[in-house]
Amino acid sequence: MKTYNTTPKDIKREWHLIDVKGRILGRVATEIVQLLIGKNKAYFVPHLDCGDYVVVINSDKVQVTGRKYTNKIYYHHSNYPGGFKEVSLSQQMAKDSTKVISMAVRGMLPKNKLQAKRLARLKVFSGEEHDYKDKIKTNEN
Repeated sequence: MKTYNTTPKDIKREWHLIDVKGRILGRVATEIVQLLIGKNKAYFVPHLDCGDYVVVINSDKVQVTGRKYTNKIYYHHSNYPGGFKEVSLSQQMAKDSTKVISMAVRGMLPKNKLQAKRLARLKVFSGEEHDYKDKIKTNEN
């Protein structure tokens, strides 16, 4: 019996459409991360990027639990004096709701050289319309 070793030519990427309307941010972010990493595939190996493409729609209608909508704060520093910025979740949702989902997914991805490639396969849209209708297969049989 021989051991199977996955190679980059064995990787087959699929497209997934996720509607986050009315869903909890953290719960849906973990689902997205599993698809981006490719843990659901039989040939998954940690040193290769086996994940799929993920298109997320309705990011402006995502829900959070508790008081996170007003109390959760995103921090950023520009590495210049006085460059410390903080934005609450409600302000960020009003400004750009797609960034909220991207930051949640980014925080859950492993911090390694594959992180940027995986995030590049995440496509987030604030409304129902997206640019990848021809690539996503629907299960209407």
